[in-house]
Amino acid sequence: MDSAKLLEAIIENAIDGIITIDNRGIVESINPAASALFGYSAEEVVGNNISMLMPEPDRSQHDEYIERYQKTGIKKIIGIGREVLGLKKNGDTFPFRLAVSEVHYKNKNIFTGFIHDLTKERAAEDELRKHADELEEKVRERTKDLIKLVSELEKAKSDVSLSLEKEKELNQMKSRFVSMASHEFRTPLSAVQLSASLIEKYAERPDLPNIMKHTNRIRGAVQLLNNILNDFLSLEKLEAGRVVVNKADINLVQLAEEITEEMQMICKKNQHIVYQHTGAVGVFYLDAHLIKSSVINLIANAIKYSGENTFIEFSTEIKDDTCVICINDNGIGIPLEDQKSLFEPFFRAHNTGNIPGTGLGLNIVKRYVELMDGTLEYHSAINKGAMFRMIFQQ
Repeated sequence: MDSAKLLEAIIENAIDGIITIDNRGIVESINPAASALFGYSAEEVVGNNISMLMPEPDRSQHDEYIERYQKTGIKKIIGIGREVLGLKKNGDTFPFRLAVSEVHYKNKNIFTGFIHDLTKERAAEDELRKHADELEEKVRERTKDLIKLVSELEKAKSDVSLSLEKEKELNQMKSRFVSMASHEFRTPLSAVQLSASLIEKYAERPDLPNIMKHTNRIRGAVQLLNNILNDFLSLEKLEAGRVVVNKADINLVQLAEEITEEMQMICKKNQHIVYQHTGAVGVFYLDAHLIKSSVINLIANAIKYSGENTFIEFSTEIKDDTCVICINDNGIGIPLEDQKSLFEPFFRAHNTGNIPGTGLGLNIVKRYVELMDGTLEYHSAINKGAMFRMIFQQ
């Protein structure tokens, strides 16, 4: 077969487009594949500048490329494949891979461009990129959902742990309550029963001193039971959220003096409550009922845990916008190892022995103080007494 005809047949049937141009950029030939890509017939392209198949800015600069090469001999496109855009007859552009070679034929230079359409590859890449973006978005959403789920699981775990801890604390409180109630109620009731029996005996042969002694014991036992029930009632109201704070300007000095006089009556032998106020002002914005209950509770503890022939220091101080109420005793003190549980309901220090008490007083005081937006501080050591200080800001 004639080699020229063979070459022509190869070019005509090539899958990729092939275009030849002269050194002025004029198209000399275009194969069917290239015509199909650009949407032109061969007659519409041959004889025209190759720039007609290029979008801007390549269209305006193409002739400069050829001229620069002819002057400098520096190849920027020739022999080097690159990706460019082609301009179709209908105005659409498409990507293709362009490889340019230079051939010297019959005393002239011919440039041949081999065009490989990249439309499908770019579409596939775009589709792949789109799927990758969608997958990445799904991963982000799933990750977000997973993080949310893990967070919810952690919260649920925390809630379950908290519920279990609260249930454990509740069971401990119930156990303490049963133990405390069985002991604290039995002791005064036994005293009442014994004293009543003895009064009957002494009444048969009048013995007024012994009758008075045991009626006083009955009164003391009844008062103890009353205090226990009052603690239970106060705790129940606090737990139910039914304690309402009613603040007003109160004469703190007058209230403290009334409390001192009232509590002095239940002091032990030669126990004395010493009250002192510091500050030119005696009025402060507080809840009188909650303050009185708190102070009485703290002084009652001081009386109970201190011995005979002792002093209980009770002081109030109002300075600027701060009020400090302090109760200090020289009693048995609170062991250091017990202080971490000091304000837990029904908790009693291990050195209280047979001294009566519910273990509710300090819990109630602390919660009353906090309801009035105050703070409760304390300092104590075993056999060195205890100091409790309530601090309020105006």
